[in-house]
Amino acid sequence: MTKMFAFLTVTKSFGHLSNKSKPYLSQLLFHLNSIPENSNSRQWQFQSIRTLLLQSTSESVKLQRLSDSDSGIIEVSLDRPNAKNSIGKDMLRGLQHSFEAVKRDSSANILMICSSVPRVFCAGADLKERKTMSPSEVQAFVNTLRSTFSFLEALHIPTIAVIEGAALGGGLEMALSCDIRICGEDAVLGLPETGLAIIPGAGGTQRLPRLVGKSVAKELIFTGRKIGGRDALSMGLVNHCVPAGEARLKALEIARDINQKGPLAIKMAKQAIDEGLEIDMASALSLEEDCYEQLLNTKDRLEGLAAFAEKRKPRYIGE
Repeated sequence: MTKMFAFLTVTKSFGHLSNKSKPYLSQLLFHLNSIPENSNSRQWQFQSIRTLLLQSTSESVKLQRLSDSDSGIIEVSLDRPNAKNSIGKDMLRGLQHSFEAVKRDSSANILMICSSVPRVFCAGADLKERKTMSPSEVQAFVNTLRSTFSFLEALHIPTIAVIEGAALGGGLEMALSCDIRICGEDAVLGLPETGLAIIPGAGGTQRLPRLVGKSVAKELIFTGRKIGGRDALSMGLVNHCVPAGEARLKALEIARDINQKGPLAIKMAKQAIDEGLEIDMASALSLEEDCYEQLLNTKDRLEGLAAFAEKRKPRYIGE
């Protein structure tokens, strides 16, 4: 990749950056140009720069990679305090870019979605912004939101929604797209869209009944009723309900437990469960067999056996 090509590619790809993020562009390009053109790491560096820039395109979504013993755990934080983390165009773009960055990160083992705003996870769509949109713009926005949550659901690694406070509308639909949900006792969850003469449009009418059953989902969606954390636990909407303020600690505890397991095995287990539930039992068992076979010749499987025999903690490398 020539320096001119790198410059044109990066500037073309990130012409939509926010004004606050654009100063980083020249600094990163300077770094890229300092690498010899014949360096084998140049393409990797370019991809790393692209990832960093993508993560800087939203003011309301932050991506953080935890370190040391928590390496492999990635945290996406919603940070739009003045709007209760409601999802507008900027936040939607930030979610897209963050999820894409996680998918490309080969070192990622678990994703946690949290809120930096006290007493709110996500209040749903930004209705003030939506009021300014035409019907076609609303349709395009909701379609993009739906595909973004489907992308989140299809990530190859486990995902955990950390719910403190309100998770309403699109906020709950995002949590439903995760593999595991942890909430605080003061959480408020609901799909209130019918009160606005619409329906949940980002997966809520499909994921909620698959999780809690058709009848319960119909009642919640038809009435738009909001429920608390303990009720959410009793109906299977969340995996754990903990004292208010402790949801992230519980999620981190679960993430750390997952992080100690074989990462390839976790990915195969997720694939077998998700895809198996959509097909008949005979086909699902065949799928399980295929997923198991993909693990037989891995270094991690041999390491697991060796660690068990030697009574030590395994050191998995994802190979």
